[in-house]
Amino acid sequence: MSQRPLSGVRVLDLTNVLAGPYCSYQLMLLGAEVVKIEVPGQGDLARHLGPDAELNRSGLGASFLAQNAGKKSIEVDLKDAADRADFEDMVRGADVLLENFRAGVLARLGFGWPRLRELNPGLVYCAISGFGQTGPMSQAPAYDQIIQGLSGMMSITGTKETAPLRIGFPVCDTVGGLTAALHIAAALAGRARTGQGTFLDVSMLESAVSSMGWAVSNYLVSGVPPEPMGTQNATAAPSGTFEAADGPLNIAANRQQQFETLCALIDRPDLPGDPRFTDRELRKLHREELTEELNRALRRRTAEEWERILGPAGVPAARVATVPQAVELEQLAHRGFFTELPFPDGSGRVLKVAGGGVLHDGEPLRPTAAPPLLGEQNSERGALRNRWSGSEDNAVTS
Repeated sequence: MSQRPLSGVRVLDLTNVLAGPYCSYQLMLLGAEVVKIEVPGQGDLARHLGPDAELNRSGLGASFLAQNAGKKSIEVDLKDAADRADFEDMVRGADVLLENFRAGVLARLGFGWPRLRELNPGLVYCAISGFGQTGPMSQAPAYDQIIQGLSGMMSITGTKETAPLRIGFPVCDTVGGLTAALHIAAALAGRARTGQGTFLDVSMLESAVSSMGWAVSNYLVSGVPPEPMGTQNATAAPSGTFEAADGPLNIAANRQQQFETLCALIDRPDLPGDPRFTDRELRKLHREELTEELNRALRRRTAEEWERILGPAGVPAARVATVPQAVELEQLAHRGFFTELPFPDGSGRVLKVAGGGVLHDGEPLRPTAAPPLLGEQNSERGALRNRWSGSEDNAVTS
């Protein structure tokens, strides 16, 4: 596409590890210029995280590579007078400042919201933290694991015998980053009308609880606490994981017509007339008996065969893939979800990174450069500082 939605937006990114970098990665895909402000000699902690020890030692850990393509890296020591002056100049010309320190850390370094607003009244300042900037838990340290547990997510993951279980990826970091990106984009849109900046106080805990949707609302509205149900979906039956000839198969026949079609296609047209299974509530009540009946029929074919039979007939069904299988899905390739970039160390290797999951006018948004080496743009610091110093108008104002 000729111009991305956030083209011209300037983002100062002081974040580490995942929630913040995931947020700024989405902003980069949308066209923003993202400059990572990293501690000299150390950088983003994610540079040293990942399964490959050699990459971790070189500051290019897989965890860093996954979320930082298309960004720039400048080393800045906010305790150094000269660096602080340069940072203030960049703040004056920035549109967004993003950080995920513990609540109050940036203020103690002299850059709380009053000072940032003084430097740049149109700045969108987004602070991501575990619990928010206020409240009795605001100073408590938090990682994804902590938020998963405290939000209630772990209590409903697994079965009654195995719960609580951790969800298999840092879902709270990811949700927190998406929440931040959404509200930054909204704040920029609001600033286009008012010219005024905004302070966004993003709580990972609140974002996580919000994302749990029905699990929370069912309790708030009906007083029914959710329970762990393993691979089954509490809202309907049959909806969950079943047994094909070669492994697990997900089916979500949530509607009456889907259930009846499913039963016809597996040669069990008798099941919709069974008094135990005639409607949604009865099927939920007799979930175990229904699952047993369905599994007996489904074991006659492979999961992929059932996927080809059921899907075109309007019954949602698909294999349960491993991550290596998922990234090779033809659907993702067709949509251009992954982008291949040169490895940042100049080794000639190819780095594959994920996109944002949205086509804009039929095209995926791709990063245009590899993740930066630590301080890779240090030599451009003076030029960037001058360009961002406020001698030019902010990219997005009124």
